Amino acid sequence: MYIPSYNLEKDWKEISTVIRENSFGMLITAKNGHPVATHIPIELETTEAGKTVLRGHVARANEQWKTFETTEQALAVFTAPHHYVSSSWYHQMSVPTWNYIAVHIYGKMKIVNDESLKNSLRKLMDTYEVISKNPQTLDGLPQDYVDKLMKGIVGFEMSIDKVEARFKLSQNKDNTDYQRVIRELKSLDDYNAKWVAEEMERREK
Repeated sequence: MYIPSYNLEKDWKEISTVIRENSFGMLITAKNGHPVATHIPIELETTEAGKTVLRGHVARANEQWKTFETTEQALAVFTAPHHYVSSSWYHQMSVPTWNYIAVHIYGKMKIVNDESLKNSLRKLMDTYEVISKNPQTLDGLPQDYVDKLMKGIVGFEMSIDKVEARFKLSQNKDNTDYQRVIRELKSLDDYNAKWVAEEMERREK
């Protein structure tokens, strides 16, 4: 990923927060020299050995899983809310652009099954079922039903060998334009715009 120095983010705390808050990512591997991608939840987890990895699963009918252990290096992509920035918001002539946050994780894939996969599914449900008035748990489902479902998926664990993070938030603009972009974004009736504005305010120069 192309990352100018003023957009480069190295703080793992910031990066891991983006991943956790925007975990519906894109997993890219290779098949016969061609990229293959799937959009799925990809969660940051800590192994029993204390190592941070990415974990998730795909449908067994999705043949991407057959590339997991043959792909030399997989790529997981995460993006946070983003928004268009109009050139009319600047006090000096400039081109329009897009403010966004993107994280690329590179690593090796490993297929996981049985208890490791079940633990990941348990954590996944516990994390996202909180939005329900009647949250479900994996352990609350009939065991034969769970066993049947698990036969239809393939779990994976991805090592974190390389991290690239671009936080493109108008850092190359002077304070006047930086503040104008924030004001214009906040004035829009748009969740993405307001999120980007709040992130810019949090990171003000």
